[in-house]
Amino acid sequence: MTNESDRRLLLQLARDAVAAHVSTSAVPSPPRDGVFARAGGAFVTLHIDGDLRGCIGRVEATDPLGHVVVRCAVAACSADPRFPPVTAAELSRLDIELSLLGPLEPVAVIDEIEIGRHGLVVEMHWRRGLLLPQVATEWRWDRETFVVQTCVKAGLPRDAWKTGATLKKFEAEVFGDR
Repeated sequence: MTNESDRRLLLQLARDAVAAHVSTSAVPSPPRDGVFARAGGAFVTLHIDGDLRGCIGRVEATDPLGHVVVRCAVAACSADPRFPPVTAAELSRLDIELSLLGPLEPVAVIDEIEIGRHGLVVEMHWRRGLLLPQVATEWRWDRETFVVQTCVKAGLPRDAWKTGATLKKFEAEVFGDR
């Protein structure tokens, strides 16, 4: 669990990275100690007026969290294919949410998935989809709908979880401006 001070530091790092990228300034280098140095996977989600504006992340916990947050913040504001790049005019209205990911665990039966607690990864062949734990809660999905929608996100048939796709669950520590 991350303490409140570290949460504020990580959120500020993400905000500084977005602002620097949008203004074409040098993106900040994260400190090399404390929470920034621990290996971790993370997602950076951007909202404006409550609407999704970008979301990019990294599942693997192979790099220092500070570097992951900076890279994902820049990608969320500029490279999410669903949205145009964030503009300078939008910066003051931008809410940032971070999801710090725990380890992936295999799912044998979908009854192991707890809505609101677990995020989900589905993989089959070269396709992979991921939905964060808060997505199912926000959309008020039941367990099966959550699994189906994760398959859809991966570009797989809705029933791929029944026909050979692998499921993995994870927990995330989610916090943000809102």
